Amino acid sequence: MVEDDDAIGEPLATGLRREGFDVTLVQTAAAALSAPPVDLVLLDLGLPDANGLEVCRQLRARSSVPIIIVTARDDEIDRVVGPEIGADDYVVKPFGFRELVARIRAVNRRSTSPAPVSSRQVIGELEIDRRSHRVLLSGHEVQLTPKEFDLLALLAVDPGAMVTRREVLAEVWDPHWYGTSKTVDVHIASLRKKLGDPRWIETSRGVGFRLAVPQ
Repeated sequence: MVEDDDAIGEPLATGLRREGFDVTLVQTAAAALSAPPVDLVLLDLGLPDANGLEVCRQLRARSSVPIIIVTARDDEIDRVVGPEIGADDYVVKPFGFRELVARIRAVNRRSTSPAPVSSRQVIGELEIDRRSHRVLLSGHEVQLTPKEFDLLALLAVDPGAMVTRREVLAEVWDPHWYGTSKTVDVHIASLRKKLGDPRWIETSRGVGFRLAVPQ
């Protein structure tokens, strides 16, 4: 964690350690760039000795380590530039602790890259064929729009795992999506209706969604 504000860094590091993470807290760009290899970087932009975006750029140039930018700067330029220089996600202060933990786990899940999903996947009574863009439920075809199919296919990559709302927007819509996130809720509602049972897609309020087999 690269954070120069003790009032933020110390409590956050303590909270993350309680969640099982091994956290090293540094306060400058120089310390971040000289630190030993880690599994993930939480990077503040407002550092005393350098711009955090430059730190992100240098870290990305020499490593594929996942980077989550954590900052109070919520202007559009940084939201665009951050991903372009290699940031994997972007969290704006103030943020909820549970949201940050979910983001960390989502980025880690992507970076560990589970084995590629087969073009044909069967989950309970649900069959997804990515090659033909067809979905069958109990042997009957379900007619989905392209976005609904992409949304279902994303949730099916790792059934049972939480997929954050931001991850859904980035993967199904666009990494730099600036429209309302309510479009996700509309598509989730439509998908639940077409699958015939809302239990297929579980919602964690304020976090995201997971695909589950109705019991």
